[in-house]
Amino acid sequence: MTIQRMDNVGIVVEDLDAAVAFFTELGMESQGRMRIDEDWAGRVVGLKGMHSEIEMMAIPGAPGRLELTKYHTPEPVTPTPAVPAANTKGVHRVMFAVDDLEDTLARLRPHGGELIGEVSRFEDSFLLCYLRGPSGIIIGLAEQLS
Repeated sequence: MTIQRMDNVGIVVEDLDAAVAFFTELGMESQGRMRIDEDWAGRVVGLKGMHSEIEMMAIPGAPGRLELTKYHTPEPVTPTPAVPAANTKGVHRVMFAVDDLEDTLARLRPHGGELIGEVSRFEDSFLLCYLRGPSGIIIGLAEQLS
């Protein structure tokens, strides 16, 4: 038995519209929004009385998606500290390859994108950076140089 594919990465957000705008500016497209109120979903995630809204985002022509989730009930839990350090255990970041790193940063800043460290060069291969977006989401950006 082998794994078939990775379908999506789920990210809990405070403001679904802001997160969708951020990832749309990055170049992703919405595949639709839906409300999830069914008991089966609460049983899957282990939350009683769960009511949420999700929006699936995809990179045009590429596999895999982001599932952005806004929980209405129960209330979302904020980690301590609210903005975890880069070495916090758990899901760290989602990395995206981009054509022009500086242009991407400029487009994401008005949508809450904030550079965490600095843009750094890895040999003659890549420009790399980490960026914090809505709800504290951390993404990585990589521009291939050669």
